[in-house]
Amino acid sequence: MTDVTTNEVFIVDDDPAVRDALAVVLSLEGYQVTGFAEGASFLANAKARTPACIILDVHMPGRSGLDILKELNAQHYPAPIFIISGQGDIPMAVEAIKHGALDFIEKPFDADTVVTRVREAVEAWARRASDGKTSDLLSKQFPGHDQLTPREREVLGQIASGASNKEAGRHLGISPRTIEVHRARIMEKLGAKNAADLVRIVLSEGGRAQ
Repeated sequence: MTDVTTNEVFIVDDDPAVRDALAVVLSLEGYQVTGFAEGASFLANAKARTPACIILDVHMPGRSGLDILKELNAQHYPAPIFIISGQGDIPMAVEAIKHGALDFIEKPFDADTVVTRVREAVEAWARRASDGKTSDLLSKQFPGHDQLTPREREVLGQIASGASNKEAGRHLGISPRTIEVHRARIMEKLGAKNAADLVRIVLSEGGRAQ
């Protein structure tokens, strides 16, 4: 049985220095931290119980962070997942977001930033569970609706309600840059030219019976 009130954070990184550093700052913040040096033991634990948040390095020995995301079925995993990526890994981080990661944290990172991002993500996740504001919009059937991932629908809900990238990011617990990644994917999938186009597709097509 998964414990949705847990304050446990899973850190998956083969570098013990990174695991230790993150464990210290998150523990001081009141989180219980469990570290994993490789993917197999992490997957076994992540399938057995659900933490409050997961921080996963994109480069892991054996299988990559992307492989781990796929095996975990990250699109539908009931906790936020951050990818740790180096400067040159941005395309891979974007790929990870497409495969269900919530957001990415770039190396080198400072402790305060990581703690803030984790806290915001956990709070946004809890808010999302109890917040049905955009559910009417997201349940509408519009052309391309079924091509969107659950998170893309959430982002679309924010865009359609007039939120800026910054506001949408704050509400969903992700960075404005990652909102931009989702926005580009959504526009591509729905064939929209701009944000106004997106709103028109959702509201005019989805708002009334054909």
